[in-house]
Amino acid sequence: MSKLVIVESPAKAKTIQKYLGKDFDVIASMGHVRDLPKSKLGVDVDHDFSTTYIDIKGKEDLIKDLKKRAKKSDMVYLATDPDREGEAISWHLAQLLGVDLTQPNRVTFNEITKSGVKYGMDHPRVIDAKLVDAQQARRILDRIVGYKLSPFLWRKVRKNLSAGRVQSVTVRLIVDREKEIAAFQQQEYWSIDAKLAAKGYSKKPFSAKLYSIGGKKLELTSLPNQEEAQKVIDSLEGAQYVIEQVKKGVRRKSPAAPFITSTLQQEASRRLGYQSRRTMKIAQELYEGVELEDIGATGLITYMRTDSLRISTEAADQAEAYILEKYGKEYLPSTRRVFKTKKNAQDAHEAIRPSVPSLTPDSIKKSLTAEQYKLYKLIWERFIASQMANALLDTVAVDIAAGDCVFKASGFTVKFDGFTVLYEETKEGDEEGSASLPPLAQGDVLNLKELAPNQHFTQPPARYTEASLIKTLEENGIGRPSTYAPTISTILARGYVEREGKSLKPTALGEVTTQLMENQFANIVDVAFTAKMEANLDKVEEGGVDYVGMLRDFYGDFEKTLEKAEKDMEGVRMKVPDEETDEVCELCGKPMVIKTGRFGKFMACSGFPECRNTKKIVKPTGGYCPVCGGKMLAKKSKNGKGYYGCEHFPECKFMTWDKPLEEKCPKCGAYLFQKTGRGAVIHCLKEGCDYSRPVKKAASKGEEE
Repeated sequence: MSKLVIVESPAKAKTIQKYLGKDFDVIASMGHVRDLPKSKLGVDVDHDFSTTYIDIKGKEDLIKDLKKRAKKSDMVYLATDPDREGEAISWHLAQLLGVDLTQPNRVTFNEITKSGVKYGMDHPRVIDAKLVDAQQARRILDRIVGYKLSPFLWRKVRKNLSAGRVQSVTVRLIVDREKEIAAFQQQEYWSIDAKLAAKGYSKKPFSAKLYSIGGKKLELTSLPNQEEAQKVIDSLEGAQYVIEQVKKGVRRKSPAAPFITSTLQQEASRRLGYQSRRTMKIAQELYEGVELEDIGATGLITYMRTDSLRISTEAADQAEAYILEKYGKEYLPSTRRVFKTKKNAQDAHEAIRPSVPSLTPDSIKKSLTAEQYKLYKLIWERFIASQMANALLDTVAVDIAAGDCVFKASGFTVKFDGFTVLYEETKEGDEEGSASLPPLAQGDVLNLKELAPNQHFTQPPARYTEASLIKTLEENGIGRPSTYAPTISTILARGYVEREGKSLKPTALGEVTTQLMENQFANIVDVAFTAKMEANLDKVEEGGVDYVGMLRDFYGDFEKTLEKAEKDMEGVRMKVPDEETDEVCELCGKPMVIKTGRFGKFMACSGFPECRNTKKIVKPTGGYCPVCGGKMLAKKSKNGKGYYGCEHFPECKFMTWDKPLEEKCPKCGAYLFQKTGRGAVIHCLKEGCDYSRPVKKAASKGEEE
């Protein structure tokens, strides 16, 4: 019998073909083969939201080949990804190829390994209609919101804008955070630290912080200025510092759970500097299969779109065996860990883990790209650590009396490193100290080395990073793990948000559009409403809600809101304020402003339309051209790739990928450049000069994308 297996990607097809052998024909559909048309709504809102799907343009030859192969085969297996989207692709393929929906022809692979593929093929099932309905409901809802709202934004704000069920509320979160920052009023406050030493203890002094005055705990406003702080210091002149209380204990520190999609994206952002889109791309490669030396194509991780913390017994057994052999019995917990998945999670498959835990990162490093290795190492270490024993910390906290003041100090030492020997989760803003205190006992008199007042200012809330935004979206039930990366990519591409280092900052366009949405379509950008819609969509998947009825309820209110907005804003067009600059137009003398066009930001004269002067935005780098001595500017090519060029272009055509430095060449006096990547060097690019030296490696804190 000839058996056809249809998967989504060529890499996955290649790996699965190796396991199934010559009796199977494994081919890729290259993702979706049908979709709603781009030129029209494609949803009949008056007839139970029936859809019109068309073959995706450019896939005619592929569809023809799939039909030909299916006709020749005795059995067609639909083996697309094991989630809603994958289920929908299988349903579309079944419609297209005439596959019987009542037959068990749907197979899923949680991991692309020999055992994972065999298990999937041994357990075929019928296509899950509830999963398909859930995907259809999402697709229709997103199409209605996007198709109906986007043209409204074109007319009222600017062409080529888009609105979306998840993207619009995401932009609002970023805009609201910016408002909080702008409204924040800084407040001065002071603290007092005492540097103390135990008598007869030769090591450096330890620090204790003022905790209370006259039995009253210190508040933020207790010491509002230097004068008040100095009064306390003066009152402590000649005071004796006596240990009033010593509390000792043992703190247990538990490992983090294995990764789910959102936590993988957050940790890869914090630790590796990867954007969520990049993380998911690399994870997809690891899941679908990598060609390993002496082994062949192997899927290295389980499916990467999941919010389940479940782990198979087999995987836990393998982790336990590795820990026992590598670290010993004391590094295993007394009972096997079971992590509790949150209530609204989709529990179709396991947490993200190595599919073959015995394949350590270093054992396969040669077969992986640098970024595949880093992400696999992160996933592997997190999983193994999640199955290890707690870390134990000996803690000590002391209260120190001085006059009518009490100072507090605390510290800990590691009693048993446990899982931290391998991996410890990073947290935004987490700077836990590891200072230890000298041996101290109640009644001990301490020597004061220094009493120092410290000035502080309250800080505004931080802007969102990708990691903190994903965490907020997840906590508020907005979107699903598979939507986080594309949502962030979309709001950046549309110009609603921009990056400033690792932070996400709203643009003027994002602020104006959000204001319009809040005024006219409050529900669409309301966090609670969006979360409720998401919960209803989950209920469709569980079979508890009829998706047609749910769509009907939504559309009735939405249509009325849209009609009202059209009426309220008739003849009104929102202006997006231009970003002002310090530059002056060389043609008319008016200030230059930054505008956003089809190809990104550019500088234009504020005297438009009388003066139509425009130019690219360039940034001085501090370096100078080795040919003519002009300033080196950071520029971007048409495809968005950064490079450096001379300010006197086109008269001087010098350009380079190497980063200009403010350091002069010790040999010829020209300014130096730094070549990055492999073979990184600092060198001189002046013709005839051969000065070069290697770049000193600094401790890596992750890489920016």
